[in-house]
Amino acid sequence: MYLREGMPFVNFVKKMYKHYISMPVAVKASVWFALCNFMQKGINILTIPIFTRLLTTEQYGVYTIYQSWYNLIYIFATLNLAAGVFNNGMIKFENERNRYTSALNGLSMTVTAILFAIYLLRYKLFNELLGLPTLLVVAMFVELMFSPAFSLWSARQRFDYRYRGLVAITLIMSVLSPVIGVGAVLISSHKAEARVLSYVGVQVCIGIVLCAVNFYKGKSFYVKSFWKYALWFNIPLIPHYLSMSVLGQADRIMIGKMVGLSQAAIYGLAYNISQMMNLLTTAVNSSFIPYSYKAMKNKKYKDIGKNANVLLLMWACMLVIIICFGPEIIRIFASPAYYEARWIIPPVALSVYFTFLYTLFGNVEFYYEANKFIMIASVFGAIVNIILNYIFIPIFGYIAAGYTTLFCYILFSVSHYLFHIKVLNKMTDGVRVYDMKFIVLISAALVMFALSVVFVYDMIIVRYAIIAAICIVMIIKRNYFIEKIKAIRKS
Repeated sequence: MYLREGMPFVNFVKKMYKHYISMPVAVKASVWFALCNFMQKGINILTIPIFTRLLTTEQYGVYTIYQSWYNLIYIFATLNLAAGVFNNGMIKFENERNRYTSALNGLSMTVTAILFAIYLLRYKLFNELLGLPTLLVVAMFVELMFSPAFSLWSARQRFDYRYRGLVAITLIMSVLSPVIGVGAVLISSHKAEARVLSYVGVQVCIGIVLCAVNFYKGKSFYVKSFWKYALWFNIPLIPHYLSMSVLGQADRIMIGKMVGLSQAAIYGLAYNISQMMNLLTTAVNSSFIPYSYKAMKNKKYKDIGKNANVLLLMWACMLVIIICFGPEIIRIFASPAYYEARWIIPPVALSVYFTFLYTLFGNVEFYYEANKFIMIASVFGAIVNIILNYIFIPIFGYIAAGYTTLFCYILFSVSHYLFHIKVLNKMTDGVRVYDMKFIVLISAALVMFALSVVFVYDMIIVRYAIIAAICIVMIIKRNYFIEKIKAIRKS
């Protein structure tokens, strides 16, 4: 705005800097924490084209399977202690926060050590189950032993609004991991192992340092009351955490087992691209949550529904463009060996849309603290996903996993819709927040388009015409969308 009015660039920068300086520390911290998230995930996504060209599909598949198993086992080995129970403990034990942090670090390491001991008793059986060699499984447990220290330390930084150290450490990890990884892959003849171990090495080195910091400040490994509280709080949430992880990881693991590592790598590429879209989903929802909470508190339910319609429409338009660009996106991110991944882009993109949709309903459930409904929906969706994968992957191949996951996210949305209605009936005497006619219409239109566009994937002119038409409409209506977004952010 300032540049269009003719103000010099230097004055524009100075004014923005003054605006930044005047921000409350909580707002500054939120901005930097969001940037940390983008740095950590964004740099990882941007390096995908490098590694998909340095590694064969089978080698990249090994790395994909390793990451999938790590994310699943992490739930059991660490009990996800850096999640909700940590912030609750910061309030409950406000005079012993350092001691609480170090005690949770100790609990996480203890649980990991127990699981590692169980693994050593029947390591051949577990290696066969995981589809990984002993070297990589041991590396996984080393990572599980030390990397949670970073999660706990960063959770503490977020709670105290101390963003400088977190930004620095995040930047170091985000840069070192791909740089060392590329070097390791180039000089090693065992490229899959080099990629995994280089990544683990960076995580473990940072983790050891932060583990020492946590214990130095807290000076406690075991505190009975803290361990008891953390176990009591988080163990009932394990099914929810596990179910969400299963939805994200089970596809690649099952494809690796039932079809092959190369196919798991191709599917994993499409999934990683979806994470780029999920970054935007998270960013949008992080702004919409406080707005919707305030609106519900003030009983402005219709305003929430109207603004949700705008966000869904914008999100649908962006996803249509991404789906149309599917073949080009795959060409940018990988070598021709991965080109089949273009067929997975439509269901993956739709899954991102329904992820955002079910969070809209979930926001209402969270506001009224109806957490049990969230757990039920999560567990049910994860079980259905595994069953459908088991049935359809052998029949239709690994691409079927994209559509089974999409079905489960649609199921999630329907489940959360029904649960949020149940909550509203109880808490607001039947008030309705969202415009379901509009939501069903836009969702159905998006699904039909995404499932149809694959038939014109080889017709570049048709795809580009669709993209041009959508861009023209969005440009014409840009002021409308901008004003709505500003209204949400202002609230």
